[in-house]
This record gives sequence, C-alpha cells and structure tokens, in this order.
Amino acid sequence: MSAPAIRVEHLTKRFGDRTVVDDVSLEVGTGEIAGFLGPNGSGKTTTIRLMCGLLEPDGGSGRVLGHDILRERGAIKRRVGYMTQRFSFYEDLTIRENLDFVAGLYGMRNRRAVVSDTLHDLGLHARRDQLAGALSGGWKQRLALAACVMHKPDLLMLDEPTAGVDPKARRDFWDEIHRLAAEGLTVLVSTHYMDEAERCHRINYLSYGKLVARGTVAEVVRDAGLTTVILEGQGTAQAARLLRGQPGVEQIAPFGNSLHVVGRDGAALRDTARRVAGQSGTRMTEAETSLEDVFIQLMGDAQDNMA
Repeated sequence: MSAPAIRVEHLTKRFGDRTVVDDVSLEVGTGEIAGFLGPNGSGKTTTIRLMCGLLEPDGGSGRVLGHDILRERGAIKRRVGYMTQRFSFYEDLTIRENLDFVAGLYGMRNRRAVVSDTLHDLGLHARRDQLAGALSGGWKQRLALAACVMHKPDLLMLDEPTAGVDPKARRDFWDEIHRLAAEGLTVLVSTHYMDEAERCHRINYLSYGKLVARGTVAEVVRDAGLTTVILEGQGTAQAARLLRGQPGVEQIAPFGNSLHVVGRDGAALRDTARRVAGQSGTRMTEAETSLEDVFIQLMGDAQDNMA
C-alpha cells in the first residue's frame, strides 16, 4: 500500500495565549477525498495552512506528500493546490489573463499551451475573455479551481470552496472533484454543507481546535450513539414546548409539519416522545440519525476555546 498523502500527529498551533489547533492527529489516504467539518472558528483553516506549508506549527510532526511539515515546507507548497475561502484573483483581468498570470508565478514553460489546456479541462474556454469581476459565484469558483490545478498538484486543499454558490454549481463542482480524485489527486476539503460531507470518502470533525470525530459518514453517525424520532401533525408547535427540558431530549428541530427530536438516551427519548405525542395529538415515528444531527450534537458538546 502507498504511504498516506497526509499524516500528522499532535499538531498544535497557538496565537498568543489561544490554542487554535490542539493536538490534532489525522491521516488522509492517497487519492482520497477527505472532508473537514466543524463550526466557524474551529481551526479548520489554520490546520489546512499548517499542512500545506503556509504556517509553522508550534508542536507536533507529520509528513505531507512524503515531505516533513517542519523542514520541507517549500517542497510541500510546490506540490499542493490551495483554494482559499475568498476569491483572490484580479477582477479587471479576463479568465485567460488570470490563468496566464498564475502560470507565470509558477514559472511554467509553454504557458500558452498550459492555459489553453486548463481552460478546456475546466469548461472555461467559452468564457476565456470574460472579466473575472463579471463572473457569477459558480464561475468564480471554477476559475479558482482551474488556477489551483493547472500546475498538476498531487494534493488539493479546498477551504469552504462552495460557500455562497447555488446548488447546481455546487453539484458540478463536486463532480469535477470526483473526476480529479479518480485520476489520483488527493483532496482535503472543508465544508459546512452536509450533502457535500456525504460525498467525501472520509470525514474529520474539528471542534474548537480539537479533532473529535473521524471516519466514514456511516462510522461517525454510528459512533455518535444518537437516537432520532419524528413527531408529525398539526400540534408540533405544542409538542416542541412540551419536549423542552424533558428526559432524553437534547435537540428539537422543526421541519414544516414535523419535528425532529434527538438524544443520546434512546429509551428516555422514546418514552418522552410517546407521552408528548399523545398530549399534542402528533404521531411519533423513529428515524435514522442524520449527519446534521451529529454535527449539532458535537457542536453542543464542545467548549469554545475563544470564549
């Protein structure tokens, strides 16, 4: 078996007296799409920058693409494509001009051919002369991805790449990511969208600097140990009031005329939900726990390291 693309152990980063990455150990296999989840301010961006050589850790060790993250940061940066949260290209240049500029930064030979190939590969050729500032969010995202992959990296790190992008553009983007991964590219992507997390081979959940869950989506949901029931009917508003603070109830979330109720103590949750269903005239059914249920639970259990 090939060595993992990323393997870091006890990674730590402090800013002043704040520990924003706290003893994080994780592994990403070659050719894998690994999801990086967690609330805002949880340290995802800092962890990504530590692994791609942009920041130096205060503690821990590891290797990315076979290079030591402490001593070979320059070598890592040359083999990684990093897509930041913010669109960072020249809006008064065209798509083609932006890509040509990036190719120049990488010192690529035969820049014209490289740019032309990238435009065709990412479906940007027809818009090559359009100003970047006039692009929609989805096309800006595609330009950013093109710039990240034009130097043929071995590892792609994407920091919330689809924030503010419509569902069709998000799906197209993820189809492209799976195409690249099938060709051998390793991808680490942070996201807040649960449907995107479910398209990853494995996920890692970071909460306020600590890695608190990792594995396939099925493994993370299973290991959370949650029970979910649904109350349906016209009386869900009354049911929500009656459920608050009751045994076994840890989450209450309305969805139209239904109410999703989640907790770790399955027996207590079911007893409470049955009783409240009778009082409110609703119907109770059991449901599969979703990744979003787990996400909310992990957020609630964590302590904000910036508080």
